[in-house]
Amino acid sequence: ESQVVAPEPPMARSNAWHAWLALSLQAAQLSWEAQSVMALRIMRLATPRKRHKAEARLMVTEKVAALVEAQTAAATAVLKGGSPHHAAKKMLGVYKKRVRHNRRRLTR
Repeated sequence: ESQVVAPEPPMARSNAWHAWLALSLQAAQLSWEAQSVMALRIMRLATPRKRHKAEARLMVTEKVAALVEAQTAAATAVLKGGSPHHAAKKMLGVYKKRVRHNRRRLTR
């Protein structure tokens, strides 16, 4: 038997659209911040110091750790009944935290 699904009210669609738009804008802002961290890292790697090898190693290990943490955050959100938007927001939050930490560390 087929079920009749009531159409979503226009206000609910509008709110969902606005939520995804806000998340997209946050992701765009994060991409700008990540580019500044990349520039700081390139400058640090270009200087002939002992710590540039450590920075290169740290860069790789941080990326793997961030991926695992972001996937865990998204999976946890979904398993707790969260929406795809909520899972995406949790994942973005992980990357935002890590990018800001790196920017602070690299500007010291």
